[in-house]
Amino acid sequence: MTEMHRPPTPHGLARIFAWRRVKPPLIACGILFLMMAPGWQVSYAVLLFRLLFIASVAVLAFGVSEQWPERLPGWLARWALQVASVAFVVPWTVALAYTLTTMGDRVAWIHDKDRLIGFGTMTFLGLLIGPWMAVAAVFRQISGEAQRQALSFELERSEFERKALDARMRLLQAQVEPHFLFNTLANVRELVDSGSPAASAVLGNLIAYLRAAVPRLHGSATTMAQEIDLVRAYLEVMHMRMPDRLQFTLHADEAALPLNCPPMTLLTLVENAVRHGVDPSEEGGRIEVRVRVQDGRCRADVIDTGVGLGQGGGGLGTGLTNLRERLQLAFGGDAQLRLSALQPHGACAEVEFPALQGSP
Repeated sequence: MTEMHRPPTPHGLARIFAWRRVKPPLIACGILFLMMAPGWQVSYAVLLFRLLFIASVAVLAFGVSEQWPERLPGWLARWALQVASVAFVVPWTVALAYTLTTMGDRVAWIHDKDRLIGFGTMTFLGLLIGPWMAVAAVFRQISGEAQRQALSFELERSEFERKALDARMRLLQAQVEPHFLFNTLANVRELVDSGSPAASAVLGNLIAYLRAAVPRLHGSATTMAQEIDLVRAYLEVMHMRMPDRLQFTLHADEAALPLNCPPMTLLTLVENAVRHGVDPSEEGGRIEVRVRVQDGRCRADVIDTGVGLGQGGGGLGTGLTNLRERLQLAFGGDAQLRLSALQPHGACAEVEFPALQGSP
């Protein structure tokens, strides 16, 4: 499973004064500064300091109440505490801002009528704007958290679906392996029971084939070149079993060799042609394997001149049914498996899927 690396969540002051939280108060300070500047009688720096100081303390109160206390009574919601904290600190912060900016004056600001009016104005605006901005921040926070949760759930669901598909693919593949191996071993047993002198040679070739083939069968994907090698090895074993009744040819475009496909795709088609087409025929038959690439699609045909679909038990057997499901899992609806009869006898199995050089 591939782990998703997410950026670390900020904590402490970095979280409290994150840009997404500081930006709206800064915009509000800019708007208030422009509104109050025309009638302002002292330094504009004092006005700007007071506004920024009040906004900073409000943001600090909002962030602190988000993290502390860790547990709240059941009747008190966290968002309500955050909004109430902002409203609570506004008048005290305005008073502190006026105190800091009038230090050294002969008359304290609380005894100055004009400054008392300014204090009241700033307090009113702070109580009017601050809590509403806190409510908006809470909704943004809840919305962002909901989106993050939804994304996290979607990623987890996708990962579970991928694991389920992988498990299903491996289960189907595990079903194919015994199907192929048991059929091949049954053919060898027939030679041994009949006392054929070719039994030992066939068994030796089978052992060599399995030694090379079995490790590949457990992969989630294989290349068409590897599939061709497996098919060639399998047909050579079958040819030794019935040298007078089986001939075969293989042809694959160079462009098709590096393409990926589910393991045993070609092998399943060829094994089906031998078992249900050539083997039941008294005269035997010929198997032709063709793989080509055209218009971004890979097409593989396995043609046999055996008994045909009717006498060979038409329809999809276990192997082909399993292959169709594996193709569906690997490529969705973008892969096809078709089986058609040939005249005067024989059958053609065709599989088609996207020409991709990656895990299907």
